[in-house]
Amino acid sequence: MSTVTGASPAGGPRIKQPERSPEQDLEARADLFKALGHLARLLILNLIRARPRHVEELAIIMRLSPATISHHLSKLSAAGLLRSERNQYYQTYSLTGDLSGRTLGELILMPQPGLAAQVEEDAYRREVLAAFLRQGRLVRIPAQLKKRQIIFEKLVQEFEPGRTYTEREVNQILVDLNDDVATLRGGLIDYGLMQRDGGLYWRVSPPGAALPPVA
Repeated sequence: MSTVTGASPAGGPRIKQPERSPEQDLEARADLFKALGHLARLLILNLIRARPRHVEELAIIMRLSPATISHHLSKLSAAGLLRSERNQYYQTYSLTGDLSGRTLGELILMPQPGLAAQVEEDAYRREVLAAFLRQGRLVRIPAQLKKRQIIFEKLVQEFEPGRTYTEREVNQILVDLNDDVATLRGGLIDYGLMQRDGGLYWRVSPPGAALPPVA
């Protein structure tokens, strides 16, 4: 998300805000809808949409105390819906141009760099695991390399990091997952998830540090 600027509460110079992470951007949008979830604030926005207004004017129109109006204006300003500037003796509020012209869909579905791709990847991973694992056993070994990599990354979690295993111990663990222990054992080595030397095996940490290219 690009850098956002906004007016200071006292109507001073606009302050450059740091870029938000995707998580922070989601939180900012949640705050926006919280600010809108009040009848008085919706009325204030409609009054200000007609023309810029100050606290005392809004207080008279809405028959609320200036302190209450100031509270609502503060919430709307913090959510990025209003900006303020000094106009003679009054602090005047107007709508921010960057939000007033956006549709509801645009406010909800602002770009999230990397987030959509991560969601899609996680969904694909769950789909593969559900298709090939039944009650903790591998029903068959995938032919597609990408699916096979996901399966082996799951299987290697049966082994403890920092511990060495004999080949017999490896086979005992793998046979509970699938009868083809030779293919499973070789796959864990080929995908760089485990290493072996002199008949001893150990899990590589972190997994996937030396994975071969995926077709």
